[in-house]
Amino acid sequence: MATSVADHLVHQLVAAGVERIYGIVGDSLNPVVDAVRRTEGIEWVNVRHEEAAAFAAAGEAEVTGRLAVCAGSCGPGNLHLINGLYDANRSRLPVLAIASHIPSAQIGTQFFQETHPDRLFTEASVFSELISSPAQLPRVTRSAIQHALTAPGVAVLTLPGDVADLTVADAGQTLVPATGTATLVPAEEDVAALAAAINEARKVTLFVGVGARSARTEVLALAEQLGAPVGHSLRGKEVIQYDNPFDVGMSGLLGYGACQDAMEQADLLVLLGTDFPYPAFLPSDVRTAQVDVDATHLGRRTRLDVPVHGDVGATLRLLMPLVKRKKSRTFLKSMRKRHDKLMSSVVGAYTRKVDRLRPIHPEYAAVQLDEVAGPDTVFTVDTGMNTVWAARYLTPNGRRRVIGSFLHGSMANALPHAIGAASAGRQVVALAGDGGLSMLLGELITLRDLDLPVAVVVFNNSTLGMVKLEMFVEGLPDHATDTPPVDYRRVAEAIGIPALRVEDPRELREALSDALGRSGPVLVDVVTDPRALSLPPSITAGQVRGFATSMTKEIFGGGSGEVMAMARSNLRNIPRP
Repeated sequence: MATSVADHLVHQLVAAGVERIYGIVGDSLNPVVDAVRRTEGIEWVNVRHEEAAAFAAAGEAEVTGRLAVCAGSCGPGNLHLINGLYDANRSRLPVLAIASHIPSAQIGTQFFQETHPDRLFTEASVFSELISSPAQLPRVTRSAIQHALTAPGVAVLTLPGDVADLTVADAGQTLVPATGTATLVPAEEDVAALAAAINEARKVTLFVGVGARSARTEVLALAEQLGAPVGHSLRGKEVIQYDNPFDVGMSGLLGYGACQDAMEQADLLVLLGTDFPYPAFLPSDVRTAQVDVDATHLGRRTRLDVPVHGDVGATLRLLMPLVKRKKSRTFLKSMRKRHDKLMSSVVGAYTRKVDRLRPIHPEYAAVQLDEVAGPDTVFTVDTGMNTVWAARYLTPNGRRRVIGSFLHGSMANALPHAIGAASAGRQVVALAGDGGLSMLLGELITLRDLDLPVAVVVFNNSTLGMVKLEMFVEGLPDHATDTPPVDYRRVAEAIGIPALRVEDPRELREALSDALGRSGPVLVDVVTDPRALSLPPSITAGQVRGFATSMTKEIFGGGSGEVMAMARSNLRNIPRP
């Protein structure tokens, strides 16, 4: 039976397991929207901004591992997708975007709303093509889906509205998606070289990223064989931190514990499935090995002495018979002792004796949320200080998920990520900053409209906290970082979402328990201390000088009261010898 291009595309998506398309309807998208209306097994999900559509698709893809889809109408509509698509592509998530286009006869004439999506989205995707003829189907649509699933990453199909209405001759051809995931086995000589490097080293540290998600058992077995401390990146935290007797924490600006010390004091640092982007936190004077399924990641962040191109699990299974067991556990014990001390004196100090302090310390709020949340909760986290608190105080267990814009670093991701994750059937807590929430505030309407089980916990400090900290480190007094106070409880209630506002820390746990016990959307507005800062695991002399300079400028600028208030909020958290 003959069918239209739009019908064929939608049926291909259903065959690939897609259940919904996030977007905003528009004239050039009408054929696709109508095809969705007439097709069983798939629905159109209205959002209030196309950027949220892309983030929602990314959130769904993150928690399901399946293809998720978003769409934008021609010109401004699909341009709004680009930030969320950049984020999804950098996170290697299987997302397909339908970018509708102006009438095909008008392309190249500077027609109303004309852009060139097939060019614009190239940098934010692994596949971006224009469908200009029905004869391209089903091959181009199949190719887009397979690129998204197997690269993995974002695939973009640019589709003029008039072409979407044209008839496809071979409408009977449907997608037969590939099943299973191929495993890349490394070369034997590379595994042998890694084994030799490990056997020669006296002190080995393993640093684990999200690329080791399917190799947790193998990583822990290797750590046991070597007596090796195990650190992790932010995205690697949920993979390897829990039930791990070798854990020494996380490195990077958001880091904590003894991970930095363990990397710097090792004879050999082994990077497993991580493309950790901050070379300042990777030691340049330590011999380094790296295992990654993507060869383009090898050596692009730091020195590389032993490269291994292969799946982490497959590599470690081949490696284990070749490495000798190290009898000494001295290095591991010293790093674990250091880690326990730092966790108690620095990270733990943020949450002790603060249950009566106002404004509420955000660290305390994060701990209370962690303790109240369920064992299989999905946490979506806004960029900035909320990511710091999530990294340090949310406890993984193998069932929980923590999702954020951890590679792209976009504001406003928590709420739309939550919409996607909850649409896929998960119970979600969105850790939203007031800055991020206000940027895509309209998505609270989407949340209410869909009646999704999302608890939006707003860390409301009326400031852009991470930007404030960055200014201090650079020796600048903060400027233009503060925002007007907003009662988000009243905003949520006006939209029709049940909401609570918490200013007294003694009321926090009960409020969070109440919110997380509800079945639909709810918002908790937590008024937190805007002066609370975070200490990275390694503080340079330059950072200290910058902070001191900024404080001096603040005092001479008449801000001595603000300086003293900040000191009262943070000095107790400085580790004492």
